[in-house]
Amino acid sequence: MSRKYLETDRAMTLSKPLVSYDRDFNLWIEQTVELLRSGRWAELDLENLIDELEGTSRRDKREILSRLKVLIMHLLKWKYQPDRRCGSWESTIRTNRDEIAQILADSPSLKNYPALVLEQAYPVARKNAASETELHLEIFPADCPFSIETVLEEELTSEQDSN
Repeated sequence: MSRKYLETDRAMTLSKPLVSYDRDFNLWIEQTVELLRSGRWAELDLENLIDELEGTSRRDKREILSRLKVLIMHLLKWKYQPDRRCGSWESTIRTNRDEIAQILADSPSLKNYPALVLEQAYPVARKNAASETELHLEIFPADCPFSIETVLEEELTSEQDSN
């Protein structure tokens, strides 16, 4: 996009009356960004801006936890049903590892967060793996059989393959 187009687009965003957070979230974000860029601090909706900034951290943490649940479930399926392995499982494992890695690259301060929530993610992943595989829940260990390093590795390893 050309610089002139971007400047024109930004000017148009602020030429509209300031919209409320609840009325049009996307336009509110665009206008807030422009108010920040132009130093118009008094016009900022600080309460909602603070909420959104805090929410960003919560969203990243929820995303990591959610992806860990799916990732661990697929690692359990991979380990306990080797005869049913398929490209779809491998793709799901790879995708969730990649997405977690991207969040951690964007927010290095969250680097230890996956380890902190591994034990929170595991019981849900275990139950979901039992449901999807139709294996008894007791087949899967009560405690996570994978270290966080193994869960987040780039490739499927022998530790994930062994029974």
